[in-house]
Amino acid sequence: QVQLVESGGGFVQAGGSLRLSCVATGSIFVINAMGWYRQAPGKQRELVATSTIGTNTNYADSVKGRFTISRDNTRRNTVYLQMNSLKPEDTAVYYCSSGSPPRTWGQGTQVTVSS
Repeated sequence: QVQLVESGGGFVQAGGSLRLSCVATGSIFVINAMGWYRQAPGKQRELVATSTIGTNTNYADSVKGRFTISRDNTRRNTVYLQMNSLKPEDTAVYYCSSGSPPRTWGQGTQVTVSS
């Protein structure tokens, strides 16, 4: 059974940067689609970015130009989210996902951006 483990969340001031990592274990196959979603208090979970092997990456309009999703070429089933120019509205719990549509979720990592 696939399990996803995120790391890299934390507290940062507006304009700062964070890098999230997610490692998928329990799969002997390369996972084609992995992504990042987030959920702020009182709001629904929303897509941040997705990466599917062999196709283009996909970003929410609110993070385009600031966030970059990438896959690790040497470590199978690892995905990163580089977040730059962070804003207070980026504050949320960030979840790693696998599959398209997502079938498995990580436990989430908190990102807090202060103004």
